[in-house]
Amino acid sequence: MLIKTADDKRKRIQLLNDLQQSTQLDARQRQWLREELDRLQLGLQGERDAAYYIDNWLKDSSNSAVLHDLRVSVDGEVAQIDHLVLHRTLQIYLFETKCFSGHLQINEHGEFTVRYGNTKAYGIPSPLEQSRRHERVLTRLLERLDITGRAGLKPVFHHAVLLHPKAIIERPKPNAFDTRDVIKADQIASWHERYVNERMGVGATFGMLMNVHSSDTLKSWAEKLARQHRPQDPLALPAFMAPRPAKSAQPATANSVEARAKSEASPQATQSVEDHPLYRKLECVKCHSKISYAEGKFCWNNPRRFGGLQFCRAHQAEAA
Repeated sequence: MLIKTADDKRKRIQLLNDLQQSTQLDARQRQWLREELDRLQLGLQGERDAAYYIDNWLKDSSNSAVLHDLRVSVDGEVAQIDHLVLHRTLQIYLFETKCFSGHLQINEHGEFTVRYGNTKAYGIPSPLEQSRRHERVLTRLLERLDITGRAGLKPVFHHAVLLHPKAIIERPKPNAFDTRDVIKADQIASWHERYVNERMGVGATFGMLMNVHSSDTLKSWAEKLARQHRPQDPLALPAFMAPRPAKSAQPATANSVEARAKSEASPQATQSVEDHPLYRKLECVKCHSKISYAEGKFCWNNPRRFGGLQFCRAHQAEAA
């Protein structure tokens, strides 16, 4: 059963595209925008492709619940899980998606290297280790949500990396480093069948049977997990993307926007403007309309006038 689909990232993509049109960016900011947009679009394509194969495999199943693009936070530690499959026996599959349509090489130390065509190869963090870190965060969350098996049995996690069906995978010898869980996304159903047949012994199978829960309980668990989803702010930008305030600032007037901005930042006059939820966001704090990077930069460069926050042109005029 399908419980959660991927978040809509169109607002994020639109923001990055709009920012690239600005004439006030430096070289570092332009490079970050290009790389961030490429990474986002490539990742989205990979996640959509993988979701297609997972949904075709399990969306009509009453034994498994599927959650795509699940982001949870526990004690300040975040796990961004591309695809999670929860089974009635509390077997949990975490699938990490990597949209590599090029050449992927894995060496005997479990190190991953990617190359596209004749371009220079570059190393990437191990997606298997990344998925195991997600397991540690998710384990704590499941305990707090009281998602446990019968007689206190804990969930059992399984990990796999899903690659583009056209990717070329160069693997080490199996006795040097096991890469059976690095697969092409279109092979997921056959991978799972082999996984169960080859790596789940009699003892594990017996334990699974002793821990079977109803489909209603499975759905309840999955929906409880989905409610813990904490999406990223699509308008959030790293600190270096905001321009530095100008050295010279316009003097404040008695009727300046600064006083209003600080009062909106918090009911407490002593609270810093940095604590405002829209601080350094491309959104007018007065009418909440989307603004351009140029409008935001103009406000940030005039902190005495605008209180360190940002306003659309219409509300900028109120400070004139």
